[in-house]
Amino acid sequence: MRFFDRLADRIERTDSVVSVGLDPDPDRIPAFLSDADLPRWAFNRRIIDATHEHAACYKPNAAFYEDADGWRALKETVAYAAGKDVPVLLDAKRADIGNTTRRYAEVLEWVDAITVNPYLGRDSLQPFLDREEEGVFVLCRTSNPGGSDLQDLELASGEPVYERVAALADVWNANGNVGLVVGATTPDELAAVREIVPGIPFLVPGVGAQGGDAEAAVEHGLAAYPDADVDVGLVNSSRGIVFAGEEATRPDDEATYFGAAGDAAKRLKRRLNRHR
Repeated sequence: MRFFDRLADRIERTDSVVSVGLDPDPDRIPAFLSDADLPRWAFNRRIIDATHEHAACYKPNAAFYEDADGWRALKETVAYAAGKDVPVLLDAKRADIGNTTRRYAEVLEWVDAITVNPYLGRDSLQPFLDREEEGVFVLCRTSNPGGSDLQDLELASGEPVYERVAALADVWNANGNVGLVVGATTPDELAAVREIVPGIPFLVPGVGAQGGDAEAAVEHGLAAYPDADVDVGLVNSSRGIVFAGEEATRPDDEATYFGAAGDAAKRLKRRLNRHR
């Protein structure tokens, strides 16, 4: 099953467009997991147990796994999520030239989708785009404040860079496997991108700890999808869910800590569903 077909099915079954960002910052993993063989994997497993009923997708960020134990933890996490029938989108922002990008694309042999950087142009993304079964989310208008440094620059045509990226992504979508990353912290630009590409699903970060616009994320982030009964797209929260236990009444109690993550995912699901 192709990624967006599987995602549509998952959204319908869970009544959720929530993407849970699995970013297990080692400095924030609770002390009661410090003796685990792979603390990041132990943390993620408990997060998945607490949130999978409300998760359309999991989105681990590669930055939190880039060491030997980290890659082991990531592979265990992907396998465990698969056991819960939840797709995994690796937030890696990959792209390069020639043989390097072909090697980068091999990660799609064991995850369901990936984020990529369009800065090097189409040839740097082609090995990802050629993998018809997996999803490829192209960075378009990111949620960080500095995104405007380049993404808002006006081209000779009069359009900003991020709008050109959206238009190119539409051209690159020959296999129907392309999505766009467009942040909820810039709702006007989110709306502008949707006008350019009415049929491409978005991954919308920034709704959690970054305080992005949930209503705009749903209104503009989801797209009608062929033969699906639901609109397709993802709204991501990472820290706001996985570290919700830090604010719990008993953060040193495992059940209370991870119960808070489950509650946070459920609240976000309900919040987003008010606008669907």
